[in-house]
Amino acid sequence: MTKRMFQLAALALVWIMSGSLPAAEVAPATPAKRAYVLPLREDIMPSLVYVVRRGVKEAMEAKADLLILDMDTNGGRVDVTEEIIGILSRFPGQTVTYVNKKAFSAGAFISFATGKIYMAPQSVIGAAAPVMASPTGGVQELGGTMEIKATSAISALVRANAEKHGHNPEVADAMVKKTKELKLDDKVINEKGQILTLTNQEAERNYGQPAKPLLSAGTVENLDALLKLLGYSSVQVKRIEPSGAEKVATWINAISSVLLIIGIAGIYIEFKTPGFGLPGIIGITAFAIYFFGGYVAGLTGLEWVALFVVGIALVVLELFFFPGTMVLGLAGFGFVLVSLVMALVDVYPGMPTLPTLPDLKPGLNTVALAGVVSALCLALFGRFLPQTGMYQQLVSQGTSGTAADARLQATQQRQLGTIGVVLTPLHPGGKARFGDEILDVVSQGDPIESGRTVRIIGHRGFEAIVETA
Repeated sequence: MTKRMFQLAALALVWIMSGSLPAAEVAPATPAKRAYVLPLREDIMPSLVYVVRRGVKEAMEAKADLLILDMDTNGGRVDVTEEIIGILSRFPGQTVTYVNKKAFSAGAFISFATGKIYMAPQSVIGAAAPVMASPTGGVQELGGTMEIKATSAISALVRANAEKHGHNPEVADAMVKKTKELKLDDKVINEKGQILTLTNQEAERNYGQPAKPLLSAGTVENLDALLKLLGYSSVQVKRIEPSGAEKVATWINAISSVLLIIGIAGIYIEFKTPGFGLPGIIGITAFAIYFFGGYVAGLTGLEWVALFVVGIALVVLELFFFPGTMVLGLAGFGFVLVSLVMALVDVYPGMPTLPTLPDLKPGLNTVALAGVVSALCLALFGRFLPQTGMYQQLVSQGTSGTAADARLQATQQRQLGTIGVVLTPLHPGGKARFGDEILDVVSQGDPIESGRTVRIIGHRGFEAIVETA
């Protein structure tokens, strides 16, 4: 009997090891919850957009379940508020506003764009009527048709977000419109001619059938207590902290087109002058600042900087090592163009691989403007700059001064009468090979096809003037 039991046990062991018997199912581990706290503790201005964007993207990448807005603000710009609301709508998890002291004006608008609103003791929310910045500082009330239009537009925006997230749109309307009377359960909450502002106790009172809080889901002592209430007391909590770089990036992105123009002009002049000097340094610095602004704003990633560098490298290979191939130059130009556009495209985790046209619009507009202005500037540079003292000074600073000028003049004198072959069609500028040397050349106006034989008859700046031989 003992031998028989041993045989059965051994057989069962073999079956289990070979997979013949079903193994015990192991329940998958429940992923740990994550919560992110995003501070809105200042006026709603452009630099805050970058903090919100960075925080939302970090929360999405971490697959966070909860995003809390820690709010204490006097309000701010409506256009910035709309942008922040759009960014918050990208977050797929639960969103909560915690009014830590006050949520006035734009702060109230943003609160209605979250799933729930909680308030601290002695906190207030409301006073959301539109006002206009005064030329002497501070604010002043709108009047007439402008006030009617602004109030109507903002009221619609706030009502739409209130309806989307389950808040009472009548409460939102009363915070914006002076003409709105708010009455619930035969009690006047806000009289006509007044703008609704609620304390935490007023906002959490129940009205209607079935009874429902007017606005706030409850008064909570602090953020830790709120996290505990929501079931996040023992989970990972990440607090997003603003950095001074966001305010710097606001100014950088405001002049992004100018930076591109400076960068293009600097690199162009550097290619047209011997050696490496001031124009190249200025151009590279301008491009670096351009990408830095997009990076701090939470737009671009390092992958687009790398693509830009690869594009420039391909253009250099085309110009100096493999002229006439066209493939390297076109690919490099395409990489540079894509990287400059994508540096201003707002891409979120989980978005489709290819951005839509509205996503590309800011980058396309900036690059198109910079391209047109750069083309005009470079045309003027090519015609007038070589004859100016400033151009000679730039050349001297980049090429060891007087000695380099003497060498350049001697080289150009020696090139006179040299016969070469056109590598790229001249319309009127292009490239030609003279022995082992490839030069930038320009015809006297008439186009010259590639493969034609030409003779150097003079120079204009650093370009050789040629005619058919």
